[in-house]
Amino acid sequence: MASGKLSHRTTVFRKANNVGSLATVLAGYLDVALWTPMEVPGITREVVDQLLNQDPWGWSAVSVYRADRAFVIYNPRKSAGRRASDIMHELAHLILSHQPATVVMSQDGSFVMRSCDQAQEDEANWLAWCILLPRDALLRCRKLELSVAEIAEQYDVTETLVNFRLRLTGVESQLRAASARRKFR
Repeated sequence: MASGKLSHRTTVFRKANNVGSLATVLAGYLDVALWTPMEVPGITREVVDQLLNQDPWGWSAVSVYRADRAFVIYNPRKSAGRRASDIMHELAHLILSHQPATVVMSQDGSFVMRSCDQAQEDEANWLAWCILLPRDALLRCRKLELSVAEIAEQYDVTETLVNFRLRLTGVESQLRAASARRKFR
């Protein structure tokens, strides 16, 4: 890729510098604190070890309220792109005023279950992914011939999310149809 082309592209798109920067900016705007398990006051070493070492792939993020403030506790073991999606998903729950899941725990704490409203989960995913990768941004990226990997890097998301959004938004179909029309002119 020519360096002139790259410099033009980087002026067009935001480049994230930290953990899910767009999610971080939105969290700051919403006054939502972002914590890793190590930052949670009073959490035991055993719980941190379970979350980050014993079962690091068994969870992504959770939003909680404490003293009238919202917090998102996220898994720092996930990739930066996945963390951005996980954090934005939790912020979407807060934006949409979703009811928190119900947690049921046995008296001795050895057994925990939580409810899950699939409609709310789907809604939070849609909003999060639309904020992270708006259709207009995807269209502009593809018109500039950015690859899936370049889009993922520019927007600090996973390539899986880029491919998913490209399919769902119809951007690829729109560009193919426009290209076909140009060929027949």
